[in-house]
Amino acid sequence: MRNWLFFIGTLIAVLLLALLITNITDRRAEARFAYTPTVEIGADGFEPRDSVWGLNYPRQYQSYMKTIDTTYRSGFLTSGHRDALDENPEWVILWAGYAFSKDYNQPKGHGHAITDMHKTLRVGAPMEKGDGPMPATCWTCKSPDVPRLMQEIGVTEFYSEKWSTFGSQVINPIGCADCHDPKTMNLTITRPALVEAFHNMGKDISQASHQEMRSLVCAQCHVEYYFDKNLPGKEGANYVVFPWKEGMTVEDMERYYDNYEFYDWEHPLSRAKMLKAQHPDYEVYSMGVHAKRGVSCADCHMPYKSEGGQKFTDHHIGSPLTNIENSCFVCHREKTDNLIADVYERQGKVKEGTKILSKEIAKAHIEAKKAWDLGATEAQMAGILQGIRHAQWRWDFVVASHGGSFHAPLEASRITTSAIHLITTTRRELVMLLNKLGQTGGVTMPDLNSKSALQAYIGLDMQQEIVNKQRFLDQVVPAWLSEGRQREAQMNVRKATQ
Repeated sequence: MRNWLFFIGTLIAVLLLALLITNITDRRAEARFAYTPTVEIGADGFEPRDSVWGLNYPRQYQSYMKTIDTTYRSGFLTSGHRDALDENPEWVILWAGYAFSKDYNQPKGHGHAITDMHKTLRVGAPMEKGDGPMPATCWTCKSPDVPRLMQEIGVTEFYSEKWSTFGSQVINPIGCADCHDPKTMNLTITRPALVEAFHNMGKDISQASHQEMRSLVCAQCHVEYYFDKNLPGKEGANYVVFPWKEGMTVEDMERYYDNYEFYDWEHPLSRAKMLKAQHPDYEVYSMGVHAKRGVSCADCHMPYKSEGGQKFTDHHIGSPLTNIENSCFVCHREKTDNLIADVYERQGKVKEGTKILSKEIAKAHIEAKKAWDLGATEAQMAGILQGIRHAQWRWDFVVASHGGSFHAPLEASRITTSAIHLITTTRRELVMLLNKLGQTGGVTMPDLNSKSALQAYIGLDMQQEIVNKQRFLDQVVPAWLSEGRQREAQMNVRKATQ
């Protein structure tokens, strides 16, 4: 009896081992099949089409396509449309004289990069090629067609054109070719500004580790930058430059801009020479605990996942809160509700401060206008205008950094506190100057809670802006897309050698 039991046990063990070996063999075969190239990407030049890359990497491509989803909602953000000016009308005053006062929405997924560029009022409504107020540089981070064009015509030449010049050339949203070398699939930098910024700091970006590259490919675009028209040998081009030469803190970049005497625009109310923060996500992230622990952007926003026995990077780039199990729970051990509440608490406290701050800055702009109207001199206004410039720069640095209130909440709070001190001091100086100029009562304020009222207050004809934009969307954009697709239909896709 004992021998029979031993025989049966051995038979079962052998059977289970055989099943395990078969499973492993099948998975290895599946893996090899899954990643066997079917086309040679970039064989005839730079390949901007994600659909072509997807022939070789279907799982990554299919997950990336989910970036067009607009259903996600969190305590403060969404993957769908959300009008930031409706929610914060005083921002219209802060950006008076700048295109952001017309239209500013919360960011959607990468798959919307091109359509959102077409729709935003900020780029105007050009009806002819080479027309409109915005430079081609505005396309820089929106499409893999940009590095393709830079290769074809030159970097400076690209920056020297108008936004509408390349309307039929830039039709593919942010995708595979922005971050991957088509020959090796290694992460790569396709935007020259990041390489140049490292060089200006005395660093060689080619020496970055793979883990560092999992953040640096994001840092090509998710950074603070400005358009420099005065670079030696590149005069006249709206050349993208990262202001990192002095360092990456808000004070470092503020000092850089002040020393360079750079400003994005002159405010029509206060006459302050203003700075517009873009989206200093990488800089703020670098100051937070996750960066200090070696956690990359991709670890949280593009975590690994398994599907069909295959492990791959999830290219559904978005909030880690949509995929807590694969992002947060790799390191953290707590209840989901507690973790989400912790994130919202940090975000809420920072946003509470920036909301107070933005209204104080808006009032300062209006009070400064009153001082000018009453005959203030440039000497009297010099310190006041610098206070407004620095306070708004710091406010914008925090607000424009996507997720900054979580990436580095302590730093975001510190910057906000310093800005509140600056604008409080500035408004105190304004009150004293206004009294000296004969304004003994407070300055009458417009309705700071109405987006439309404030847009009318600063002289915008929003009805005409919307009419012009709709005409552009109806007549120009379809022609751009049709021409672009016809051009791409003629591009070859060479089959890979099996």
